[in-house]
Amino acid sequence: MGQRSSGSWASSEATRRSMQGNRSRDTKPELAVRSAVHRRGLRYRVSTRPLPDLRRTADLVFRKAKIAVFVDGCYWHGCPEHHTQPSTNSEYWSAKIAGNIARDRDTDACLQQSGWTVLRFWEHENPEKAAKAIEQTVRDALGQDSAG
Repeated sequence: MGQRSSGSWASSEATRRSMQGNRSRDTKPELAVRSAVHRRGLRYRVSTRPLPDLRRTADLVFRKAKIAVFVDGCYWHGCPEHHTQPSTNSEYWSAKIAGNIARDRDTDACLQQSGWTVLRFWEHENPEKAAKAIEQTVRDALGQDSAG
């Protein structure tokens, strides 16, 4: 039962179940940032495509301001401070994380070329500081005073 199943990327069935249980949206860090942004009076779309033809979703989207916010997980997006390479199946995971990082850079470039501002925060960053930066960027884009 602890053996790697044929054709699976997982090193064991337990690892496979654990990884499949990871959320792609509504993670604790994402919810903390969303809550902090909402308390600041800003409204946004959740887990949606900023550009309809680009098959990538942002965690928070401010359409009118053309701002896409991503709250990146340290493991999945290769945080330089916290990402650790697993010892099991390391070639697969190295390629997977490198692909995620390349996709993130491509997403940033595609959005920026379309006139969008991209904000990225690591899951370990303070949600209140992230919310403050998001608020300032949105209000600047909309020509609003952040005090009101």
